[in-house]
Amino acid sequence: MSGRQLTYTDAGFTERPYPQALEGGWPEGYRVVLRSEVFDVPDPAEGYLRLADGLLCWDLHRGSGLRVAADTPRAASGVEMASGVGLGPLRWQAPCRVLWSAGPVLDGGVPVPRQRAGFGYGTLRGHPVAGEEGFYAELTPDGQLFFRVAAYSRPANRFMALGSPVSRWTQELITRRYFRAARRLAAGELPASRY
Repeated sequence: MSGRQLTYTDAGFTERPYPQALEGGWPEGYRVVLRSEVFDVPDPAEGYLRLADGLLCWDLHRGSGLRVAADTPRAASGVEMASGVGLGPLRWQAPCRVLWSAGPVLDGGVPVPRQRAGFGYGTLRGHPVAGEEGFYAELTPDGQLFFRVAAYSRPANRFMALGSPVSRWTQELITRRYFRAARRLAAGELPASRY
């Protein structure tokens, strides 16, 4: 770990193991984004494993069109990463530190229901916003597969606050891409690094 400080003080709110709700309990003064979708795949347990691995191995980000530079090939607490958006040399790097990660819980190689896997990261200096984002694969008691994203953020500085509408539009675009990539990971259409 580089020792760089997070760019916000309210850290850790995305760490919400199953069955803790994602609604409510967020720190004051941030814009909160919550998105959720159930994925209809032939084998939800297998889809859960593919999706969880795709989250933890940065495949969700790569599948969303982002370039990923990370300390390790797998998200783990303390790992620093940066995702880049843009074209060629005109690429904005968004550095973050993973604050928590959780892999699938298995019983005989099969994921047990009632669990979430994924990770959450917080922003470091150079990121256009200050805050945190969590990515969750969830397997419910009735065997449904969900992908969820929870984020809370605010502009990193006054300059970024002036561009807030553009920043929000970019965040919405990337979130839509996350869901498209997550669907493909769960269905096995987007190759994962390993599962």
